[in-house]
Amino acid sequence: MTLHPLASMILKRLALGLVTLLAISIFIFLAIELLPGDIAEEVLGQSATPETVAAFRRELGLDQPAITRYLAWLTDVLHGDFGTSLASGREISELLAGRFANTLFLALYAAAISVPLAIGLGLLAALYRGSWFDRTVNIATLSSISFPEYFFSYILLLFFSVKWGLFPSIADFGSDASLGTMLYRTFLPALTLVLVVTAHMMRMTRAAIINLLAQPYIEMARLKGASPARVILRHALPNALAPIINVVALNLAYLVTGVVIVEVVFVYPGLGQLMVDSVAKRDIPVVQACCLIFAGIYILLNLSADVLAIATNPRLMHRK
Repeated sequence: MTLHPLASMILKRLALGLVTLLAISIFIFLAIELLPGDIAEEVLGQSATPETVAAFRRELGLDQPAITRYLAWLTDVLHGDFGTSLASGREISELLAGRFANTLFLALYAAAISVPLAIGLGLLAALYRGSWFDRTVNIATLSSISFPEYFFSYILLLFFSVKWGLFPSIADFGSDASLGTMLYRTFLPALTLVLVVTAHMMRMTRAAIINLLAQPYIEMARLKGASPARVILRHALPNALAPIINVVALNLAYLVTGVVIVEVVFVYPGLGQLMVDSVAKRDIPVVQACCLIFAGIYILLNLSADVLAIATNPRLMHRK
């Protein structure tokens, strides 16, 4: 049975993604192994007796060789068992579920604003290339790329929260909060992410459209009397979808995996905040689980970007 070329490509990318995730899991485990200090002593405190520390190390399996502990951890993860939190004693899967849902909500909130905004600005900048609008948008996007997330976070907090009092400085909300309350309390962290990712998507959209405007079929459409807007929307945009989809998917991956700083600044109860808190508490199993989930999401979204780009432009299947 012969597979469709697209299906064959998806299977190959999935296999490569699994191998990459396996390599990342090894790197995560080794990086945590190289952390200074003894985890058992950090968890129990300095007042713990050597006998207590030794018993705790046996309970955690820290007296076993590193390869044995890695294989045991990997086997549990493959069965959906991330272990138990050292700090709270709760199942890690329970901790991750709510926090991941919050991170996903924030990422989708920011994406719902940034994706249409970036594509719209990119199309307008290409349509009015060289105009004051194009120059203004390019200066604004270059400025936003030049500053890190925490800079935008603190600037937004200073004006919108401290000086004007329009939005809360802490983006935390209860489990029974309504959608309106969630949107209101998470507006500032979502706006921070919008400012960070919109620039990349807008500039790629603009560059992809402008690159196609020099093609012969575009010139033919112009000679036939098509308006500039029709030329871009009907003729250039469909052929520019592959690079646009790629940059959108990559920025969506960033929205999910790169929100750690934003969540910490706004005290947002997401996966990034959980990971930072767990590092401070030396809750190693939680840190490992968070890192692995972030890596898996990033790999999956990159795979999705490749598949969608090829689906919109099958010529990419046969690269020279």
